[in-house]
Amino acid sequence: MENKKVITGSNVPKSFLPFSPGIRGGQFLFISGQASVDLGGNIVPGSFEEECRRSFENLKAILGHAGLSTKDVIQVRNYVGKQEDLPAFNKIYKEYFNEPYPARTTLIGCLGNLLKFEVEAIASY
Repeated sequence: MENKKVITGSNVPKSFLPFSPGIRGGQFLFISGQASVDLGGNIVPGSFEEECRRSFENLKAILGHAGLSTKDVIQVRNYVGKQEDLPAFNKIYKEYFNEPYPARTTLIGCLGNLLKFEVEAIASY
């Protein structure tokens, strides 16, 4: 695809893994899973709420470098470590997304022991 472009920037976390933070393909931006990591890609452990907010802030940083915002997100996939964190997740989610909400999938109990939350998204230009 000729118009494929990697989205990165000074406030976008780097990864030790082989993936791009975001890829623009045509009129869409595909954002890789964002976890509670610092700019060097190191996991920053914390409460569920802290990890969730840091993950969403990393998502916002990628959107910003692409000239977009959470209002441009059309689909979100969320990975929540524990069932009991769903109420906190839904509360925090509404701090970052407004109606009309993006299409959404939420998977529970699939992160192992290192992370409490991860988010990936697709946005449209």
